[in-house]
This record gives sequence, C-alpha cells and structure tokens, in this order.
Amino acid sequence: MLLVHIRPQKWKLVGGGVLGFAGGLAGLAEPLVARSVIDAFGSGASLTGPIVTLAVLVLLGATISAAGSYVLERTAETIVLSARLSLVGRMLRLRVPDVDRLKPGDLISRVTADTTLLRAVCTSGLANAVSAVFILIGCVVLMGVMDAVLLAVTVGVLAVVGALLLFVMPRIGRATTQAQEALGEMGAALDRSLQAFRTVKASGAEQRETDAVRGAAHRAWRRGVTVAAWGSIAGTATWVGVQLSFLAVLGVGGVRVADGTLEISSLIAFLLYLFYLTGPIATLVEGATQLQTGLAAVTRLREIEDLDAEQVAGEPVRGDATPAGIVLDDIRFDYGGGRVPALDGVSFEVPAGGMTALVGPSGAGKSTVFALLERFYEPASGSIRLDGRELSELTLPELRGAFGYVEQDAPVLAGSLRENLTFGAPGATDDEIADVLARTRLADLVERLPEGLETPVGHRGQMLSGGERQRVAIARALLRRPRLLLLDEATSQLDAVNELRLRDVINEVAGTTTVLVIAHRLSTVTSAERIVVLEAGRVRAVGTHADLVLNDDLYRELATTQLVAGGKALAPR
Repeated sequence: MLLVHIRPQKWKLVGGGVLGFAGGLAGLAEPLVARSVIDAFGSGASLTGPIVTLAVLVLLGATISAAGSYVLERTAETIVLSARLSLVGRMLRLRVPDVDRLKPGDLISRVTADTTLLRAVCTSGLANAVSAVFILIGCVVLMGVMDAVLLAVTVGVLAVVGALLLFVMPRIGRATTQAQEALGEMGAALDRSLQAFRTVKASGAEQRETDAVRGAAHRAWRRGVTVAAWGSIAGTATWVGVQLSFLAVLGVGGVRVADGTLEISSLIAFLLYLFYLTGPIATLVEGATQLQTGLAAVTRLREIEDLDAEQVAGEPVRGDATPAGIVLDDIRFDYGGGRVPALDGVSFEVPAGGMTALVGPSGAGKSTVFALLERFYEPASGSIRLDGRELSELTLPELRGAFGYVEQDAPVLAGSLRENLTFGAPGATDDEIADVLARTRLADLVERLPEGLETPVGHRGQMLSGGERQRVAIARALLRRPRLLLLDEATSQLDAVNELRLRDVINEVAGTTTVLVIAHRLSTVTSAERIVVLEAGRVRAVGTHADLVLNDDLYRELATTQLVAGGKALAPR
C-alpha cells in the first residue's frame, strides 16, 4: 500500500535524497581538509587556503542538505495527503456491515494519526536512510584508506551494536502497532461520549465517561512509553557504540602514533571521520525505527483497504418520479453472530403508485426491509425486484437514485439549511426548494431563521427541534424526485398538528409516486392502500386498515391501544 502512494513521488524522493547525499559528500571532504590544515600548521605553510576551503565546504554542505531536507519533507506531506484522500474515499464507500462493526473514533484515528506516521517513513525511513547508507560507505572507504587497522577496530565495536539493534527493532514495530491501536480505542471512547453528549450530561455520567476515556488514554500512554523505551535503547546503544569506538581508536591509534607507524594528523582525521560517522549511523537507526513505526501504521491502513467497497461510479441520478413497483420474494436475512433471522421467508408486493405501510412490533424486521432495498445489506436468499429487475442487476447510483430515504432518526448534518436540503440533490433549483419547503411546512421556519436558508443548523442539526429535523429530512428526500419514497417512522417526532399536515403531504406524494412507510403510529397509515403486518421477521397479514382490524388480532391490538386512546374510532367489526 505504501508503494502505491510513494510511486508517483519517487523522483522527488530521489531528488531530495541526492541533495542530501551531495551535502553529505561535502561533509566527507571536511576531515581531509582539516588534516591539510594540521599539516600546514606543522610545516609552517599558509593556513588561508585550507581554512577558506573548509569554511566553503561547511556552508555548501549545510545549504545543500537543507534544500534536500525541504524537498523530502514537502514530498512526504504530499504522500500523506495522497494516503488520507485515498483512505477517506475508501471509507465512505465501505459496505454498511463493515462500518457497523468498526468504531468511528478508530476510523478517524487511522485517517489522522496513522497516516501521519507515513511522513517519517518517507523521510527518515527511506530517502534519508538510503542517503545515509551511501555516506556511510564513503566514510568507511576513506577510513580504510587512512588506516585499515583502526577501521577494523571501529567495525568490530559497531558490529556488536548492530546485533543489539536487530534484536530491538522488531519489538519497536510490535509496540508501535499496540500504541496505535490504543490511540484508536481512545478516539472511539471519546467519540462515544461526544455523540451522546446531552445524554451523558442528563444522566450525570460525566465522571464515568471521563474515567472511561482516561482508561483508554492511560493504555495508549503505557504502550507509547514502551515504544519510547525501546527507541531509547536503540538510540543509546548507537551512542555508546560510537563512544566505545572512539575510545578504542584513540587507544590503538595513540599506541601507533607513539611507535611512529601513524601520523598524528591521520589519527585526528580518522577521529573526525569517526565523529562524522555518528550522523549516518543515527540516521540509519532512526530510519529503521521509523520504518517499523510506519509498517505498523501501514498494517492498520491496509485493514481498511482490504475491506470490500461498494462499486459506486458516480452520484445517484435524479429520476423522473415515475412510480416504481417492488416485489420481495421469500427473503431471508440475518445479521450474524448467532442471532435469530431478522427476515425469515418474507414475501410481499409494493404496487407502483400509492402508499404501502409496514407495521408491527419492534424487532419485526421493518427497518431491515429498507436496508435491503437500499442494498446496505444483501439478502441471504430470495429475490427483490424493482419494476421486474433484480436489484443486483442495477448499479448503485441507478438504484439509489430511484429512492428517497428518510431514516428513523432523521439525521441532519452540520452546515447550512440549504446544504442539508440539497444534500441528495445538489442541482435543485430555488423554485424546487421553495416548493418542497411549502409542502413540508418549513417555509415559516426559513422566515424565522436569521440568515434564511444559509443559516447554520449546528452539529447534528442541534439548532432545530426534533420535528423540524424530521421535516428537513423529508424535504431532502422529496427534492430527489424519488420513484419510491421510503419513510422510516417519518412522523415519530412531530406534534399532532404537524403530523396531520405531513400526513396530508404523504398522501399527496403518494398520488404521484410510490410511498413505502414504516409506522408505529398507525394514525399515519390508516389511509394506506396496503398494510403489511410483520411479526418476528415474517409477514403475518396484508390488507387495508379496515380489513386488518376485522381479521388480524395483532393489528387490532395495535390499533386499539393507539387509535382508541388517541380518540379515533375503529372501523366497525
């Protein structure tokens, strides 16, 4: 996955690495020039030339290295952007069952925290590390040319350090994976509290929720400390290795200078190279650490990339509102996990045009029918046909473009009222918006709002009442000119007056399109041409309100408890 995002930027990474390498080469020449300064000082020659050369090398190396660092950092940010855009595009096309299983806070953590880790991989983990390898090779070669004995001493000490690092690096990778998972858990815990913020306050549960988030934060902290501990071991081992090498070279080199087999200027230059070696070695260790960290992040990102995504080729197309007919034939479906089937052999027909209602106790399978119609889920067996065509034969934009869907909780998104109304129909005209506002009794609301349609409605529409949010959701669905309008408890949050008005709207819409409505409040659907009674995932009865009151005990009980209590007379038996 990482290579997919790196490949388009490979030449920029190469360019940044080359600049860094060039800056390193300037640094490699510095000890040789320093040796010439010492030799000139000992022979009494002029020091101006060597010192000027040394100063130029220092400035040139620093400038080139800075340019290389900028190129790499900028490219790394581009790679992170690419990964984030790809991941967000993937997430919003995931199948509903996968999103139901995952936690929103953890998904957000993968987009934000995990992708950020890729930045270090692209700089310290790849380009800088490759540059450091070449500089390290060049440094070792020059050290070998100066004195093979001292080089052997240096390599012997650093080999021990390298063996230790091979032991440490895999543990850094595992610890990082656990730390990122803990960070995702913390995000999920916080998201849970914020999504039910008012419920938390009303329940006096602030401290309990705070403790839950704190527990997740402490787990993330402990795992982060583990990463830091292993990282410190790697860094300290590198530093100790270089220091031990310096002491060993100083001891062996001092003896060789004393017996005349090595010049003092060569020993000083060798020690300078040894100090210079610290940079590439530290870069390699950091690169290996960042690579382990990045691989942990890539593993979490790949988990999302490996999930099945819906094949959506574009935005749903607004139709011509020609009424659509639906037929469900022997549908079976369950949500897994050993639960009883949500639908067990359900068959019924929704004729084109008019209103069909689904009623029944909670858990009867009514909302599951809507989820299958929108293909959020696929039935285990059976057939669903839209105007005689299997739903699986339709593209998702074609299928969903035919539907207007009002969910049970009528979600309203942060943004302006206009943005919410046109969310499913971005091309809707002002006249169409005005018409649907009038039909859903929202025109008065728009007049009261300080900025009219451009007024922000707040997070989750908190600036609107429950009934207003429900009417906004219905207006949004109507703007799509649906061939089939799906209403899931569309009037559950409305007062009696607005319910009556909206019932008139639904009856009006049913005259020009197909309406399939789920209702616990039977007063909404008594005028429906067909009512399907569901119980325990099966069709119990089908008929009109009057027929069902006479012939079905469950429907009669529902009607008795609601309509009589509400002051509405039942049909005569």
